[in-house]
Amino acid sequence: MIAIGCDHAGFEMKKLVMEYLDQIGEEYQDKGFLVFDKNDDYPVAAKAVGRAVSKGEADRGILICGTGIGMSLCANKFRGVRAVVASDVFSVRYSRMHNDANVICFGARVMGIGLIKELLNVFLSQPFEGGRHAERVKEFDRILDEN
Repeated sequence: MIAIGCDHAGFEMKKLVMEYLDQIGEEYQDKGFLVFDKNDDYPVAAKAVGRAVSKGEADRGILICGTGIGMSLCANKFRGVRAVVASDVFSVRYSRMHNDANVICFGARVMGIGLIKELLNVFLSQPFEGGRHAERVKEFDRILDEN
């Protein structure tokens, strides 16, 4: 199950992404915002999706704001969340293979739906390699414990 959320800048793009998820048969839960309001802020949506992934209520997350940057900064505050800003296929592939990224952040003001679909396909299909990368990924949460 995928948790999806957006702010005001990503509202229309989120609708297109949900239509695509319906087309490819991916189950998702809309964590907001459900109606457009120019005052909807990205930390609220990132918190809802980050919490869902952190608690195991969702396997993965999708966040959409103007650039994806603010969403990723907020989502990464949650234990077990590894949020990445998506921009190219290579980076998304390796974020899954080596970092076990579980939240992808898109920028509705800097990307079109065609690229988002392409990156989403990679994000959803690319497995984590594990092995030597697994211990590195565990270190992410250890950093939280130290601070």
